[in-house]
Amino acid sequence: MINRRHALALMAGAGLVGLALPLPSLAEEAEAEWRELVVGSPDAEIEIIEYASLTCPHCANFRVNTYPLLRERYVDTGKVRMVLREFPLDPLAAAGFMLARCDEEQTYAIIDMLFETQRQWAGADRPLDALAAMMRQAGFSQEKFESCLRDQATYDRIMAVAEGGRAQGVNSTPTFIIDGQMHRGALSIDQFEEILAPKLGG
Repeated sequence: MINRRHALALMAGAGLVGLALPLPSLAEEAEAEWRELVVGSPDAEIEIIEYASLTCPHCANFRVNTYPLLRERYVDTGKVRMVLREFPLDPLAAAGFMLARCDEEQTYAIIDMLFETQRQWAGADRPLDALAAMMRQAGFSQEKFESCLRDQATYDRIMAVAEGGRAQGVNSTPTFIIDGQMHRGALSIDQFEEILAPKLGG
């Protein structure tokens, strides 16, 4: 769990001291409404829950290379419903998720963009500046960028989602829970098909 001490240390290490990212509050639960990030039919036979971090290279590899095929073959055909849950491994990943959540109309597009451009911002010498530059492409002003990163309620809910994952045994990313069974690592499309085919009668 990212506690206050760890958050400060990680922020310093990532050059994010000036970010003023909210620290975990003492509130048990944020008051704001929270919606699951779900793609696919509510009547789908199988649910896949993905725990991911925006700074995880394996998560980016899945999102860029495998997810489009998985979505085409299983999600768009109504067989599978995908749920993305935040599991930030560091404050920079938490910041990315906060920014995505800050604009509900673009949440999915922002997450996709940040995964696709992960090396450009997460690996930059000044990752905060690089992240701000990425968000300008999504129409974020500097004022909106900074305001979104001060949203304590959103930060607390993201941390609560991650803690919920830990309670289920999630300790790395990506982790997939497929029809109630946990699978760790960036599964290939062939591996997904091996898992899904028996469940779908294939």
